[in-house]
Amino acid sequence: MIRTSRIWLAFGFGFAILLAALAWVSWTAVRLNRAEAEARNRATLEEAVRLALWRMDSAAGPILAKESTRPYFSYSSFYPAERAYNNMFAQFRPDEIIVPSRLLTERSPYIRLHFQVDPSGAITSPQVPTGNMRDVAERGYLTRDQIQSAAALLEELSAVLRASDLGKLAPKSPAEPQPAKVQPGSWYAQSEEAQSATQQRRNVLEYGARGRAATNVQSVSLPQGPGNVREGILKPVWLGDRLLLTRRVVVKGEDYVQGCWLDAAAIEKWLLAEAADLLPNATLKPIVGGVTDDDVRVLASLPLRLLPGAIAEAAVAPSTLNLSLGLSVGFVVLGALAVAFLLRTAMTLSERRAAFVSAVTHELRTPLTTFRLYAEMLAGGMVTEESKRQEYLETLRDESDRLGHLVENVLAYAQLERGADDLAGATLEPHDFLEHVVPRLQEHARRSGKELVVELPDEELPQSVHADPGAIERVLFNLVDNACKYAAGATDTRIHIAPRTTGGRLQIRVRDHGPGVPPKDARRIFKPFRKSARDAAHSAPGVGLGLALSRSLLRRMCGDLHLEPSETGACFVLELAAA
Repeated sequence: MIRTSRIWLAFGFGFAILLAALAWVSWTAVRLNRAEAEARNRATLEEAVRLALWRMDSAAGPILAKESTRPYFSYSSFYPAERAYNNMFAQFRPDEIIVPSRLLTERSPYIRLHFQVDPSGAITSPQVPTGNMRDVAERGYLTRDQIQSAAALLEELSAVLRASDLGKLAPKSPAEPQPAKVQPGSWYAQSEEAQSATQQRRNVLEYGARGRAATNVQSVSLPQGPGNVREGILKPVWLGDRLLLTRRVVVKGEDYVQGCWLDAAAIEKWLLAEAADLLPNATLKPIVGGVTDDDVRVLASLPLRLLPGAIAEAAVAPSTLNLSLGLSVGFVVLGALAVAFLLRTAMTLSERRAAFVSAVTHELRTPLTTFRLYAEMLAGGMVTEESKRQEYLETLRDESDRLGHLVENVLAYAQLERGADDLAGATLEPHDFLEHVVPRLQEHARRSGKELVVELPDEELPQSVHADPGAIERVLFNLVDNACKYAAGATDTRIHIAPRTTGGRLQIRVRDHGPGVPPKDARRIFKPFRKSARDAAHSAPGVGLGLALSRSLLRRMCGDLHLEPSETGACFVLELAAA
């Protein structure tokens, strides 16, 4: 028992080490796989962010480019065509051609209002003309409701601009004036605004502005390049929750702040729609402070930071690692169970064989002792009475039969274990066989104090069955011998042998009137080597091999042997298939 416990303890310890190693390898593989998946997701996310930023900047770029190329005089509702670059902010003369700014008629869903702050701090808008220019605007360009709506926006923006630091909104240009990179006469030929200037002038003349004739339009010459105007870079800034595009313009040494008020909500919705297929849950967050160098999720065109949203929680791509690890663990567990089963089987077989050796030793010791004692007595002339001598000789004969039967069973079982016998093709005739074997069985029962009763059936037995006559004789002898030994104390000394035909098979029942087989031993009695020396000493003689040998022999011949419930004694049923 101690040795068995040590074996199981060593097996459990080894299996625990194997499981621990497998768990560590699995955990490491899963961790590395998760890290790889997370890195792959981050790379996918960053790629989607870069593409989304590129799309948004590409969409917003034309708006900023268009606003950046607007000449400074466009921020006035009307401007003199001939001196727009030279002396724009002087009083209009009655004989001048006045051109309307395109900002009067342009409509953009992303720009709420254009504005200008002059050196005196006055805030104006080209969409809100004043004086007699308002009447001209209402007649040809804007409705009264449009002007009133723009005026309300201008009033709201003016309150905010007056409370802000214009120096921060539009930093000053360099101290030294830089020559404009515009060739004389080329502005109107290249800008979109100049391309429609003639049509705009015709509209003004059509409404009779200042009573000019239509022919004056054709005599207007293109202005020369502005040497006294410096236009700053358009800069997007947040003023509270308002997004503005502002720049500083220096005209004849005086600073003007020009720009437009963007519709931040509409722009954000528009830009997010541009990248909805890449980042469906993305949002844009205003950048009020400065932008750090490592902040790569900021738009280059507008002070907005892209928040990619739930795509960062994207599911990990399916992987075969978990399946492989699961199969590996399953195979290891199955292997361990198989090893445990084989180990248990080997240990059980070893214990049974050890018990068998002890039982055989006990079974051999008793008859050998009897042989030695009786032989010494007979050889020494100690037994003088003839009746005693005859009794001792019969005892020696019985013990020799007992030893012979034991040795034959052991040898036969060993031969079956080696697979040396092939009994499947043999046949016998039940009637002839019973006539041959019954007398020998009756003699054996008589010597044991029993009466063997053969109960022949009314129906015909099969002509032949698949069985080897020698093997069936050995099986019947084992069953009758067991009945003689285990029912030795029964008052009814009969042992019944009853052949029957059932379902085309031959059944031979061997029944005694002894104490029977306890239910807990009903399955165990057919296992070989089931008796230990202690069991053999406290039960009928034998080593517990007869029933195991008998069942093995019958199953080799396509038959079987089983215990049938009986009211009294034990009833064993021998089955054979008809030929």
